[in-house]
Amino acid sequence: MARAALVDPRTDIDAARSVWSDAGPAYEPAPPLRGDAVADVAIIGGGFTGVSTAYHLIRRFPSLRVMILEARHLANGASGRNGGMMLNWVNGVSYRDPELTRRVYETTREGIDGIVGAIQEHGLPVRYRRDGCMEVLTDARRAEVAHARVEQLASWGISLQYLDSAALARRLGIHGAAGAVLDPTEGQLNGVDLLRSLRPLLLARGVALHEETPVLGIREGRTIELTTPGGVVRASAIVLGTNGYTPRLGYFKTGIFPLHSHVIATEPLDAEARAALGWGQVAGFSDDHDRIAYASMTPAGEIVFGGGSNAAYAYLYGNRTSYPGSPDSAGPAFEAIRRRLTGYFPAAERLRIAHRWTGTLGITMSRLCSMGVRGEHRNVYYALGYSGHGVVLANLAGRVLCDLYAGDDARWRDLPFYMARLGGVPPEPLRWLGYHAYTKLTGRSPRQAA
Repeated sequence: MARAALVDPRTDIDAARSVWSDAGPAYEPAPPLRGDAVADVAIIGGGFTGVSTAYHLIRRFPSLRVMILEARHLANGASGRNGGMMLNWVNGVSYRDPELTRRVYETTREGIDGIVGAIQEHGLPVRYRRDGCMEVLTDARRAEVAHARVEQLASWGISLQYLDSAALARRLGIHGAAGAVLDPTEGQLNGVDLLRSLRPLLLARGVALHEETPVLGIREGRTIELTTPGGVVRASAIVLGTNGYTPRLGYFKTGIFPLHSHVIATEPLDAEARAALGWGQVAGFSDDHDRIAYASMTPAGEIVFGGGSNAAYAYLYGNRTSYPGSPDSAGPAFEAIRRRLTGYFPAAERLRIAHRWTGTLGITMSRLCSMGVRGEHRNVYYALGYSGHGVVLANLAGRVLCDLYAGDDARWRDLPFYMARLGGVPPEPLRWLGYHAYTKLTGRSPRQAA
């Protein structure tokens, strides 16, 4: 079976900028592929999914020929321009069964442990913090439900903390809040730091990395052929680490759609400014609205803020994955995000917005991600559709796909994302019409019922 991108993906992949990339040193990309090559595993995409898969494969199979093909630069996609929060749980799952609930929570908590463990094991220069994230409840009834839920989870062996409005005010001076749920195991990560600091470790262990090397076509078979501008790669197996860009390669066209997310970040705040704002010792928070607003605080003191309304997101006709124009062209979206920020923190009105960016997320209709293997010869591995929880889940995907490759995947089979079927995304023009009609009429994001 042959699959092909309709155009050179570089024409529909923005060169990403964000507070995470702007905070790092100048980056020199690896040379693009020149000539034909052979690999045991060729990984398409240099984000969390691709790099974590390479990391786990080469640790388990040191002699394996692993190659990463990245259309732009490492961390160019959502891995380098997200909200930064390392969060537990998997979107799209109904948590009614105690055993499943414990299993999912422990898996994602171990995912965060794995990220922090790799940073510490290798002494990576990665900026991160792990002092907890909150879900803020803006409605008294929902706060009561959340309090009861925390008590139920505690009876199931999951320790979260409920904060009433007074306790919350001591941690986070957010206006209009009735309470919050704090998970002290969560945190924040600079994904650009992580991926680019893993690069020398992977190269030292024999991983071949080619940046500015888009995959233009895929021909499946016992040996898979990947066509790039500089040559053909023949691989025994491939990994689709392309998330929201995956339909451009001919896969998951009805399972995933690219949603553009607009995000802002403030200038750095010193300790006095943070205190005046009301931001205490917490890495980040999200609220309880359907179009979730979220924020995190970087180690340097920048507030990263996104979501909060339909204006913060966009779907472009035909699964387009490049947002047209400059950041100025999304000015109304950024203004809407700033209004939500200042609604929660009135003192933020005086802050300068130092960073504005837009990028593609991979969203599924159920909000459930999928990790698995497919193809006639069972040699096309994939993980995608993280729907806002990609910082943890995409890094966890490296372990899952490595175990699938090794035939040692029994521990993942009871989890909802394992080989999850993705579908329900209609073809164009119904996709574009449906998205815009639904969001305009309801103020919510379209999704399948759980």
